Amino acid sequence: MLSTLARAATRRPLTVLLLWGLFLLLGFGLGTGVFGRLSDDVPDVPGTESQIAAEHLDGLDPAGDSITGVVEAAAVADPAVRAEVRRAVADLREVAGVAEVPDPYATPGLVVLEGGLDDDAEEAAVDDAADRLHGIAGSEVSGVHVSGGPLLGKQLGERAQEDVKNAELISLPVVLVLLLVVFGGLRAAGLPLLVAVAGIAGAFLALFGFSQFTDISVYAIQVTTMLGLGLAVDYALLILVRFREERRHTPDVAEAVHRTAAAAGRTVLFSGLTVAVSLAGLLVFPSTFLRSMGLAVAAVVVVDMLAALTLLPALLARFGGRIPPAKVRPEEEGRLFGRIARFAARRRVAVLAVAVPALLVLALPVSGLTINLGDARQLPKDTEARQLYDAIEAHFPPGTGVSPVTVVLRPGTDTATADRIRALAPGTTARDLSGGTTVLELPPGGPADGPAATELVERVREVRGDAPVQVTGGAAQLVDFRQMLADRAPWAALTVLAGIFLLLFAFTGSVLLPLRTVATTLLSLGAALGAVVWVFQDGHLAGLVGAEGLGALSLTAPPLIIAIAFGLAMDYELFILARMREAREATGDDREAVVTGLRRSGRVVTCAALLLAVVFGAFMTGGFSPILQIGLGLTLAVLIDATVVRMLLVPATMALLGRRAWWAPKPLRRAHERFGVREEAPDPAPAPPQPAAR
Repeated sequence: MLSTLARAATRRPLTVLLLWGLFLLLGFGLGTGVFGRLSDDVPDVPGTESQIAAEHLDGLDPAGDSITGVVEAAAVADPAVRAEVRRAVADLREVAGVAEVPDPYATPGLVVLEGGLDDDAEEAAVDDAADRLHGIAGSEVSGVHVSGGPLLGKQLGERAQEDVKNAELISLPVVLVLLLVVFGGLRAAGLPLLVAVAGIAGAFLALFGFSQFTDISVYAIQVTTMLGLGLAVDYALLILVRFREERRHTPDVAEAVHRTAAAAGRTVLFSGLTVAVSLAGLLVFPSTFLRSMGLAVAAVVVVDMLAALTLLPALLARFGGRIPPAKVRPEEEGRLFGRIARFAARRRVAVLAVAVPALLVLALPVSGLTINLGDARQLPKDTEARQLYDAIEAHFPPGTGVSPVTVVLRPGTDTATADRIRALAPGTTARDLSGGTTVLELPPGGPADGPAATELVERVREVRGDAPVQVTGGAAQLVDFRQMLADRAPWAALTVLAGIFLLLFAFTGSVLLPLRTVATTLLSLGAALGAVVWVFQDGHLAGLVGAEGLGALSLTAPPLIIAIAFGLAMDYELFILARMREAREATGDDREAVVTGLRRSGRVVTCAALLLAVVFGAFMTGGFSPILQIGLGLTLAVLIDATVVRMLLVPATMALLGRRAWWAPKPLRRAHERFGVREEAPDPAPAPPQPAAR
C-alpha cells in the first residue's frame, strides 16, 4: 500500500499537490469557522444525575443564562454615577431577550436572558446588553467589566483564537531555524513546515466538521493545533532524514522516494496508528468534551500521517533532486548516541537503579492530584472575565456571584426530606416551578467547585434516601465528572493498552517489547504529570510560566496530557525500534542491534523532541492556565521521554532482556511471520557505473 501511494505521488506529483492545495483552502477558509462555534461546557456528561436534572430544569424554568457587569468607580454612590447606572439599567430592560435586571445597588448587575431564544437571538441579546453596560461613562467611572454565561464562552473563544495565532507566529520561525540547522538548507527545512501547515489546516477542518454534530471545547483549538503542528514536523523529519540517506546510493529521485516510503513510511504509518489508538481511549468516556477531543485530535493525527505519506513524496518528486544527500558516512553517524547506548547497555543495572527511582520521585505529586472546574483565575489578568472576577473578589462580600448547589425536588418528595436538605446550608432559598417541582438553592460556603461545595453535594445525596431528589449545578457536575473518570478510566486504559500491544506486536513480532515499552512510557508520563501538579496545583515556580497555584488542575488537563503524551512516546519508540529491527535482521547480533539502532535514530528522535518542545512551549505564552498545564505537561513528557527513557532506559532494558526482548510464543511467532509487518527497505540500488580511468 505504501509503495503504491509513493509511486502514485511520484508519477502524478502536480495532481497530489493540487488536491492538497484545495484541502488547505478548505482548512483555512471553511475550517476557521470553528472559532465561532466553540463551547465552554466542559463538565457536561450525558446521563449523569447533574445533567438530567439540568435538562429537567431547562424544560420547566423560563430563566435563561445570565451575564454579570461590575462598574468600578471612586464612589459608586455618587449621584452622577448612580444616575448613569440607572439609565443603563433602564436601557437594558428594553433589550429584546432580556428578562430581568435586578437592582445593581443590591447585587452585581445581572442580565438574565429569556429562555427559549435561538442561538442567534441569544447572541444578539448578549452583545446588546454587554455594549450598553460598556457604554456606562463618566469622570468618576474607572472601569466596566462584563462577562459570564454565554459571553464568557465567547471571550474564551476569542482568547483561544488569539493564543493560537501568537503561538504560530512564535513557533514557526523557531522551528524553521532549527530545521535549517538540522538540514543545512532552506529547501529541505521548508518541506516539514509545508506538511505542518497541512496539519494545521486539517486541525481546523476536522474541528469544524465535528462541531456540526457535537460541542467543541475552547481548548480544542490550541490542543489540536499544537499536536498537528508537532507531529507533522516529526513525521516529515523522519522521512526527510531517510530520504537523504537513500540519496547516498540512489541517484534516481523517484526510486529514492519509493525506498524511503518502504522503510520510514511504515514507521510513520504505525506511529500515526499508535498515536490515534492512544487517543481513542478518550472515546470510552461518555463526556462530550473528552469524546470530541479524542475524535478531533485523532483526525488531526491521521491528516498529518497522510500528508507525510502523500504530500511529502509529491514534494520530494518535484524538488527532491535539489536536496543534497546526507554527507555523514554511516560508520561515523551518531557516534555520540552510539556511545550513550553502549554505556547504558554495559551499565544497565546502574542506569535502571538511578533513572527509575528519579522518575518515580518526580511522579510523587501525582498522588495528591485533584481536579476542578476552575474559575476566571485561569485567565490572564488582562482579560475582561478575570478583571470581573478580581473586582468582585475585591469589592463584594465572600460568596458573591458563586453558583449555588441546586437541588431539584421532584413531585413525591416528602416534607421531612426537604427539611433535612434545607438544614444542610444556612441561607437556603426555595422556589416552586410548574408540575409540582421545587428547587432549593444551597449556598456552598466557598467556591462552586471547592471542597465545601462538593462535600455539600455528597451530603445532599446521602440524606435524600430514596426520595425523587436530584442535585445539579457546578459542584454536582464536578462530582459526577470525577466519578465518570474513576469508573471509565480502567476501561480506557484497557482499550489503549490492548490496541498498543497489537500494533507493537505486528511491528516487532515480540510480546515482551510492548510490555517494556508501556512500563518505561508510564515512568516518563508520571514524571511529567507530577511536575504539572507541583507547579500549577501546589504553586511552586508557577510565576515563572505566568500562572499561579490554583489548588487543583483543570479537569481538562490530566486526561489530555495522559492521552497525548502516551501517543507521542509511542511515536519515538517506533522510530528507535524500526532501526533496531533493521540492524538485528542485518547482523543477527541483538546487543549490537541496540547500539546501532539508537546510533541511527538518536539524532532524529532528539531533533523531533526539540522541535515538539518548541511547539508546545510556544502555546505556553498565552496565559490561559489549562493550556499552560497541557503545554508544560507535554513539553516535559516529550523531553523526558526522548532523553532519559529512550536514550538510557531503552538500551538498558533491551540489554537486560537480551534475545528474550524479541521473544514470542511459537503460535504467535508463526502468525507474525505470515501476517506481520516487515520494516525494511528494498535492497540498495546499485551504484552508478564510474567512467573508466584513462
